[in-house]
Parts: sequence; C-alpha cells; structure tokens
Amino acid sequence: MQHDLIAQARTWLAEDPDPETRDELAALIGAGDTQELAARFAGTLQFGTAGLRGELGAGPMRMNRSVVIRAAAGLAAYLKAQGQEGGLVVIGYDARYKSADFARDTAAVMTGAGLRAAVLSRPLPTPVLAYAIRHLGAVAGVEVTASHNPPRDNGYKVYLGDGSQIVPPADGEIAAAIAAIGPLADVARPEGGWETLGEEVLDAYLARTDAVLAAGSPRTARTVYTAMHGVGTSVLTAAFERAGFPEPVLVAEQAEPDPAFPTVAFPNPEEPGAMDLAFATARRAAPDLIIANDPDADRCAVAVPDPSVEGGWRMLRGDEVGALLAAHLVERGATGVFAESIVSSSLLGRIAEKAGLGYEETLTGFKWIARVDGLRYGYEEALGYCVDPEGVRDKDGITAALLVAELASVLKEQGRTLLDLLDDLALAHGLHATDQLSVRVEDLSVIADAMARLREQPPTALAGLAVTSAEDLSRGTDRLPPTDGLRYQLEGARVIVRPSGTEPKLKCYLEVVVPVADSAGLPAARARGAELLIGIKRDLAAAAGI
Repeated sequence: MQHDLIAQARTWLAEDPDPETRDELAALIGAGDTQELAARFAGTLQFGTAGLRGELGAGPMRMNRSVVIRAAAGLAAYLKAQGQEGGLVVIGYDARYKSADFARDTAAVMTGAGLRAAVLSRPLPTPVLAYAIRHLGAVAGVEVTASHNPPRDNGYKVYLGDGSQIVPPADGEIAAAIAAIGPLADVARPEGGWETLGEEVLDAYLARTDAVLAAGSPRTARTVYTAMHGVGTSVLTAAFERAGFPEPVLVAEQAEPDPAFPTVAFPNPEEPGAMDLAFATARRAAPDLIIANDPDADRCAVAVPDPSVEGGWRMLRGDEVGALLAAHLVERGATGVFAESIVSSSLLGRIAEKAGLGYEETLTGFKWIARVDGLRYGYEEALGYCVDPEGVRDKDGITAALLVAELASVLKEQGRTLLDLLDDLALAHGLHATDQLSVRVEDLSVIADAMARLREQPPTALAGLAVTSAEDLSRGTDRLPPTDGLRYQLEGARVIVRPSGTEPKLKCYLEVVVPVADSAGLPAARARGAELLIGIKRDLAAAAGI
C-alpha cells in the first residue's frame, strides 16, 4: 500500500509542470510522509456545478497547475464535442496565489485544442468575466477564483456561452471529459497564440453599470468601502465616479489585492471580525453606509448606522438587502420576474405578489437563478444580487453596490434610512427574521451523519412550533429538481438544511414570520423573532446531533 502510494506520487511528480509543487511533492516523498501523501492522493478534486475549488498544493486532491491543465483539456474536449471547434473561450482571474498561472495554462490548453482564447487584462471581478462572455460572443468562460474561501484555496468556475454557470448535465459531461484526459505530455500547450484583452471589455462593463440606475436619481449617499484584499477597489470606485456618487472612503488596510489576506482569516464579510476595520473606518468618516465586496467582488455586503448596537454600526443580513433592493425596484416601476433560491427569505415572494410581479424559487446558486425566464431581479441570502440580468447573468457585487447607494440616496433625500424602509416592509408583510446555523467540519462524515439522522428521525417541533411538513428535497418536488437537502415548514417558520456546495460546512437556514399590527409593535415582534430563532437553532442542532 505504502509502496503504491509512493509510486503514484512519483508518477505525478514526473509530469508536474510547476517547480513549486514539484519541490513540495519531492519533499513529502523524501520525508516518507505517507499520511500527507495519502490525503493528497485519496482521489481527485471533483468537478461539479461550482467547477473546482480546493486548497493549493501538489497532488490530485489539491488545486495546482496539473489539475487545472486537465480541467481545461476536459472543458476543451467537451466544447469541441458540442460543435464549438474554433469558438472563443474568455478567461478571467482574481489576485489569489497561482490565479494568473492557472489562467495562462487554460489559455494555452484552449489554443492547443483548436479553440480561440482571450484572457482579461488583469485581475478583475468575476462579474466582469460573466459580462465579457456574452459581450464577446464567447462559447464559454472560465474564472479562476476561490471567491471568499481561505487564503490557501483557489478555484475554477466555468460558464457556457449563455453567460450562466454550468448546470447538469453539462457539469457531468465535462467531468467525464476531464477523467478521460491521458498523460499531461499529450495535452498541447503552445507558448502563445491567445489574445490578452485590453481595458476595452472593462470599459464596456462599466458603461453597462449605468443601466442599473434610474436617470436623474439622487446620488448623494456617502460610503465607506472595503474590497476585503480582493480585486474590487478599482472597478467599484470607477463605477461610483461614472455614476456621480461621492468618492467612497476606502478601508486602507484592505483596499489593495493581497493573496495573503493579512487582516482576515476568512475574507468573507459574513464571517465574525471580517468587517471590524470597515466599522472602525466608518466611525471616523461618518458615512451613510458601508459597502463591502468579497475578494472576487461578486458579493455585496451592506452595513448601516444603528445607535442601538455596540459600535454604532450594523451589518444587514443578505435577506434584508435582498428585500430592500426588491422594494426599490418595485418603487421604480420594474417589470418581469423576481427570483431567489429556496434558502432565501420568503419576503421576496410577498413583495412580488403585492406588486403584481412574477416570482420563482430555484435551487441554491445563481446558476439556477440566472436561468429563470423573464428574470428582472434575483438574489440569494449569501450576499449575492443579480440586478442587471441582461448584462451579467450571475451575482454582481459592483452593480448591487450602485443600486444600494441609489436607494440610500433616495431615502436620504426624504430624511429616511434603509432601516426605516425595513420597518415599512415589516409592517406591510410581517416581520421576516432570518438566521443561519452553520457548522464547519474537518471530517465530511459529520455532515453525512447529521443528514442521515434528520432523515431517519425528523423533528416534530422546533422552539415549540409544530413541524407541519417535512420534505426530503433529494426526491425533488413538482417545481424543483432533486438536491441534497431537507425542508421543514413550521407554524410561522421555515427551516432548510443542506451541505454547502463549496465549503466543508453543514448549513441550516432559518426563517420566522411574526405579524406586526403597527409600528409600536415592531420592538416586540423583533424580540419574539430573535427568541424563536435561538430556540429553533438550539433544537435543530440537537436533532441533527451537531
């Protein structure tokens, strides 16, 4: 067994094109570190609907140039089998370790396979790549990014020519094509022949961002902005300048791309502590709101002044921002369909219904939301918002930030705030309070065990609320294809449990709806909502054994 493992590692080492991972693997072989080698050669990173994502390092269970070259070769083979020989593949990348190398390898593989390849000019937000696919008439797009994952991770996200991320069956067909790739020496990788794009694609994207704002709308909101050490700063500030908003005050420590992410363990605005520097900057600058992007700038977080909380600033939940943007678009006379994933707040459906707009619920991820017919606006609770589906068929943290700033400006002119509008929505539709129970694991079997336990013994009540229905989403529903998840309807509440598709996490999404008669009843409704969420979280954790 040990001999086989060493032989497998030596075979991998012989064809690894990267001196850095070659040295790393050679050191592990030399030290006889069979435990670490076994982890790296326990299988291969699985290509799924999120593409690839994993820790950087040598071996088939890590992200490295060998894995990326195979992925690119499999994607090229798939595209050619679909009759796309000679088609254009556009490639974007963020500022993480190895991202530029992975982008260049992808361009070389595409060129060698008889496709045309074009690489974006520099590390840019993921939505710029999603925009570029349709703008340039590409047959596919690749974004090298691990989004908001830890610093040692990277990833590989694939879009097809419609500008949306891949969904079944394309993901399985691409995975099969990757598995069929033979020795790396057989994958043609010329030294050149692809195009490196100039700034014209970014300029076209920025020109498009104007379309999300209403002509003549107020642009007075002052913002503090953090890019979370990612690639958002230059694009967001350019978009704000074009639109005529005041120049954002930057969180200086996090403004420039830095793959080490020195001020945050997890560069995700939702993680505890990630927004601390933004809050400190806001206390000095006294803006109207804080806007944060994640490192590839496809997500948008918003914080607002709130004297009732410690530190004077409060992060809005993704569901709150999702409802605010929906209300703003309704006020502007939007038509079309509003859509969200099943884990997001049911408030969006109530807003759409009252406005006489279409409403759709999808599986988790913008790969599904972006495919809704007639989509005008889509969002997901994990800080993702699609506010210009004709331009970007994915979440876009830049255009979402513009729309939030416009809404804050409109309210500012009225002497009101985003919190005031949230109160209005609670009075109109009931107080929708949401929370999440999220458990990060080292051992994935913990997640499988929790799901099995809940399937075998579903809870009958949570926080004293009776469970009125329990659905196993792996069987599908009349409106949703099968997915690994569980949905519980309670009297005045809803719970969804699912494994994360991109991280080693079990995620439980909780929502309670508390009726409110008048504004005087809001504090009591909020207290009741918070109490119920705590109780549901406690009882659900016990039921799942986590």
